[in-house]
Amino acid sequence: MDNSTIYIREKGTLRRVGDIVLAQPKPVSSCRRTNPFVLRKEHFIFTYNAEGSLRYTTKSLFDITLFFVADNIHHVDSLVGFPEQIGDRLFAAAEENRVFLNADISPKALQLFSDAYGDMVLGSLCLRNRFPLLHERMKEIKTFDSLKCLDLFGCRLGDDHEIFLHLTSSSLASSLIQLSIGANGLSDVGLQRFTAPIRMMKKGLDCLRFLDVSFNPISERALRYLTCLPKLEELDVSGTNMKLGPGLKTTIRERLGLIYSEKPLDSFDHSTCKTEGWAEQVVNQWETNSSQMPKQKKIEESRTSALRFFGRQKFVREALNAAPLVCESKEEAEKEKLHFHRPAANSQAPEKQTPSMTNHQARPSLNSIKKRPRQSETCNGSRQSPPTKRLPSSTLTAEDIDLLNSY
Repeated sequence: MDNSTIYIREKGTLRRVGDIVLAQPKPVSSCRRTNPFVLRKEHFIFTYNAEGSLRYTTKSLFDITLFFVADNIHHVDSLVGFPEQIGDRLFAAAEENRVFLNADISPKALQLFSDAYGDMVLGSLCLRNRFPLLHERMKEIKTFDSLKCLDLFGCRLGDDHEIFLHLTSSSLASSLIQLSIGANGLSDVGLQRFTAPIRMMKKGLDCLRFLDVSFNPISERALRYLTCLPKLEELDVSGTNMKLGPGLKTTIRERLGLIYSEKPLDSFDHSTCKTEGWAEQVVNQWETNSSQMPKQKKIEESRTSALRFFGRQKFVREALNAAPLVCESKEEAEKEKLHFHRPAANSQAPEKQTPSMTNHQARPSLNSIKKRPRQSETCNGSRQSPPTKRLPSSTLTAEDIDLLNSY
């Protein structure tokens, strides 16, 4: 098939396929390889019997076809409709052939599997303190559009990272349930920019229930940007500029409908987060391969000379391999856990009748005069979904309009 024309039958018609270069077969040392009618060596399984004699059996036509498709996975248009068992074995064959280590093929191949099998490819991804892997494999990570849990703790994202646009895209709107973006240097401006597409377009993170923004320099002012998350049930703001007190409890209860948890919540325990799915070993291969890249890949001469001249090469390597500084000590990390959760439905009524009126009198500066009647009506009535009721009053502020104009 090296020099022949390829035809395929599609919907009852035969058409010629052009511009498709099939993967070259693996080189075999046998001189008979030049004869196209001689069966390939890779189509046989060689074993030894009890007497020590060499014996071979032919591979099944299914296995031969499977590895042929795995070698040419970048030419496959769609896998939608194929059984899960076929997809699992095809993914394993592609992984065995190290297809996903090729930066030119892996994004298209992973997108092919994700479109057909969803969260079975990868349902949970943990990149905690693994920011080099995130930056090197950004295109591949964006193909996992059926994630239910994503941990980006300590990935040094800052206020303006491209992963934020992917998190608020429509692809993850109906799947992502738990998100951790703590210890990323995220400020109030960054959180405002992150939630701007959700607040303005009313789309994105529709099913998010658990959010971790701990150890970021954010203040109580940033809480109003989280009112666009209608199903938010648990929130972690430990290690931020927020201080536990009656004012913080009141603000979070009024804006988000969450109350302070005396005990740390199990949802924000790192031991429960791990990478799960068919691509689990692929992520491990990426990390292993990236650690060996400096030995295999040559850096450009100009860049090498510049690093040597300024003496920065060793410093850069140590900075990339070092774990991000989350807090000063373990004692400070365990000193105060600011975990908030949504109370049960049967415990909401007795708590919210008395403090709702006193809180408006004690903290009139939190809201404007025009918003006060809406708050009083919302506090006195049913408060099953406070974020959805407060959404129209806080969606477009002057800062939001300036941010929108900046785009």
